[in-house]
Amino acid sequence: MSHTFDIQQTGLTGDVTGEGRPILLLHGLTATRRYVLQGSSLLARQGFRVASYDARGHGESAPAPEPGAYEYRDLLEDLRAVLDLLDLDRPVLAGSSMGAATALALALEEPERVSALVQITPAYKGEPRSEDLEEWDCLARALDEADIDAFLELSGVNRIPERFREIALKAVRQRLERHRRLDAVADALGVVPRSAAFDGLDGLNTLDVPVLVVASRDDTDPGHPLGVAEEYARRLPRAKLVVEDEGESPLAWRGSSLSKAVAEFLADPP
Repeated sequence: MSHTFDIQQTGLTGDVTGEGRPILLLHGLTATRRYVLQGSSLLARQGFRVASYDARGHGESAPAPEPGAYEYRDLLEDLRAVLDLLDLDRPVLAGSSMGAATALALALEEPERVSALVQITPAYKGEPRSEDLEEWDCLARALDEADIDAFLELSGVNRIPERFREIALKAVRQRLERHRRLDAVADALGVVPRSAAFDGLDGLNTLDVPVLVVASRDDTDPGHPLGVAEEYARRLPRAKLVVEDEGESPLAWRGSSLSKAVAEFLADPP
């Protein structure tokens, strides 16, 4: 069973597939709800109720009420609204990058609301970014002008190993074409990197929730440093770290393999 939902007061759009233990997917900046598990339906087939939604300004969801309303506190309120609408009782929160930070922020504030976390390619270091902001602003300008070719050139995809480059370029282009409002995504690009999801990493040390940390290697995904994922896994008391073998494409790019790793972790969490 699958159905789409809308939250009128926020303009968010999402869908729910399957029956069973609830898991909510949160995507990354410039992505959409399809790009957490890369379209895989394995979890829904294995007894999970899989919910996902497009973040404000992304995919089919409406833009934020004002261009600056893309801070993590705004994303966190949207997450709470989705949990309340769908009446999700202690779901697994599986987030990628921006979505990982949003999910972890909720778990740190209200650990009783989640049963487990999946942190896919986390990049948040405990404070707003202070480096590379000009690069983020250039990416935002490219999307504001609907210039996907310029975005691809600026994004650094052309600098990853050649054997993965073509598939990565195609994936990013397809991802961007799913947005109704590229100008809204541009607004988010200008705000999220400057925003704080939570204050520092010390809170991870006492978070009593099972956490699967899915890392990527720096040669294929330098925007999501392996060192950040390793630091999360070192601090979180009930964490398991997984990463692809050397020379393989990132696990986060392979929806079926990623879904299998999630299912195996949830079947026997630490």
